[in-house]
Amino acid sequence: MMWSYVLKLVILLPLVCGLMIGCLYLWRRLEARMPGQPANRLLKVTETMMISPTVRLAVLDFEGRRLLVSVSRTGVSLVDRGGPSA
Repeated sequence: MMWSYVLKLVILLPLVCGLMIGCLYLWRRLEARMPGQPANRLLKVTETMMISPTVRLAVLDFEGRRLLVSVSRTGVSLVDRGGPSA
């Protein structure tokens, strides 16, 4: 009786883990195609940097331009407008 339990465990545990990994892989592949998600985004976050525990700088690409914004608890403010994005 104990051997049947161990045999089921050895066979089914890798099967369940494989199914979980496969589902996660498919979710990531199909996430961009889900309804409500535009295929061509206008805004892209290029890079972020933590300045202090409450302030973060972010470089955004929007309509062919680069924007440097500061993000904090109080809100988002424009720091600089860059040239055309590459």
